[in-house]
Amino acid sequence: MSFYHKPPTHVDVLIVGGGPAGSYAASVLALEGIDVALLESSKFPRYHIGESLLPSVRNYLRFIGAEEKIKKHGFTYKPGGAIRFNQHKKEAYTDFVAIGQENSSWNVVRSEFDQILLDHAKSCGASVFEETKVTSISFSKEDPNRPVSASWRHCPEIKTENARNTSGTITFKHLIDASGRAGIMSTRYLNNRQFNRSLKNVAVWGYWKNVSSYGLGTPRTGAPYFEALMDESGWAWFIPINNGSTSIGLVRNQQMFNEEGKNFIYDPSEITFKAQAVPNPSNSTSTNRYISALSKLAPGIVKLITENGYMVEGSVKSASDYSYSAPNYAGPGFRIAGDAGAFIDPFFSSGVHIAFTSAMSAAVSVSASIRGHCSEEEAADWHTKRFSISYTRFQIVVLSAYKQLRSQKLDVLSDVDEDNFDRAFAFIRPVIQGSMDMGTRLYESELQNSMDFCVKLFNDTDPHEHDIIASNLNLNNGSSGKGPGLVGIGKELLDLTAPIMDKSVLERAIKVAGGDTGNTNIESDPTAAQEPNTTTATGNNGNGESEEATLARNVLEKINARRVLHSEYTLSGLETEVIDGFGVSLERGNLGLARAVIG
Repeated sequence: MSFYHKPPTHVDVLIVGGGPAGSYAASVLALEGIDVALLESSKFPRYHIGESLLPSVRNYLRFIGAEEKIKKHGFTYKPGGAIRFNQHKKEAYTDFVAIGQENSSWNVVRSEFDQILLDHAKSCGASVFEETKVTSISFSKEDPNRPVSASWRHCPEIKTENARNTSGTITFKHLIDASGRAGIMSTRYLNNRQFNRSLKNVAVWGYWKNVSSYGLGTPRTGAPYFEALMDESGWAWFIPINNGSTSIGLVRNQQMFNEEGKNFIYDPSEITFKAQAVPNPSNSTSTNRYISALSKLAPGIVKLITENGYMVEGSVKSASDYSYSAPNYAGPGFRIAGDAGAFIDPFFSSGVHIAFTSAMSAAVSVSASIRGHCSEEEAADWHTKRFSISYTRFQIVVLSAYKQLRSQKLDVLSDVDEDNFDRAFAFIRPVIQGSMDMGTRLYESELQNSMDFCVKLFNDTDPHEHDIIASNLNLNNGSSGKGPGLVGIGKELLDLTAPIMDKSVLERAIKVAGGDTGNTNIESDPTAAQEPNTTTATGNNGNGESEEATLARNVLEKINARRVLHSEYTLSGLETEVIDGFGVSLERGNLGLARAVIG
């Protein structure tokens, strides 16, 4: 018989939730020797959606010593990602490994991934208590905004005599709420969750077996594939994962989805899959709608399913009202991290990345407060701004993609916080605005221009094309570049770590590359996915430019757009980006905040 070990009556830092944010924060703090207890309501492993990871997670995993555990587990190798914004154009492919094999990522079974992270938190020294649900938070009588204790209840999946009706209270100095979408602090006590109207979508997904793979037999094998739906209501995903199944889902505008549902009639004769491929013995309406929409609206994914693919019976799930944020993610004695505070959208797979960055921010700011690096008020404010900056950068990138997917101008001004935008995009506002002085107020036109800038991140390029541009600009063999106006900045043109380039500099480089009379024939990409095409997703074909100039534009504008998120991808970005006069100290044993030296 297994016995339940109760949580302690007091701990320095209590973490609610054992998902990626909670496990990561627990690992970071425990490695600093800080007394940490984590309470998780479920028994791991448990199911969770969100199988595709960004390359940035490797840097964060490495910091806590978990990267090798993930590498050795056998998750599906992810070399990049493909997105078809328009059914009449070629998909755009982002090659993660173009800048090194260590920049690859994984598609994962989240129950397995999350289990590894939770176990790792234990190995780092955190006290972890599963099947332990936090039922309420109590606040200080002297400071009603400061949480000081939590009531918990043991909720085992399998009832045992000794575990029945076990409950208790734990006091703490600091609380990190990583309770997922439930968001106990935001939804129950702060009441400050705000939903994004422009991303008010419904996601429906299921799991399939025996399907094909995007880029099968090429270096792109394992890459997720995304495509715009035929009716412009959203997009679909195709993500191979390591248990032999493939996650296939649709994200659709909620209003369009609901209207369609009023008159929905399932007609099996319209379904392009074989009858045995879509088992639905209970005749579930949600499953029928999923099958019907997939068949009619996602032709690229239907081809990847092939005639041998079949859906796992009973695997269809759905979610809505999942795009949200909050004006504050911290206060006296508490921090909020991961989905407990904010979530953008499944597109671009930013969920685990933001879970890690916000968890790191929570841990850093708590440690800074404990160690006296700053006041608790300063630490809490810093965390809110750090979380908001990361969220806003990814939010604009995701919105830029939706602008393409829906082929329309998005009304997003009400969803983007002006102060957060200013902090997150201050470094590109001069590039967006040019010489025009728009002042400090955020305008709809500036948001639209920012999205137009960021969407170039999805330009379709490959390493061979990057090499061609380097050659055309004479950037190989240690050269600093050629061409009028490019002296001294040539190497930076292809460097993701360089500052964002002014448009005039890029235009000069594009002209130099386009005017090169050398051999710039581009052979067909052997890794291209299954359907031939002659244009790029966001290229400028048909505008009078030479092929060489268009190629240079795609490559250089993509690199420039990727710089928007590059600081998010590295831990050094946390150290160098100063917020309210503080940078991050990642020194082991002295984790916290350091006052920036000015001058």
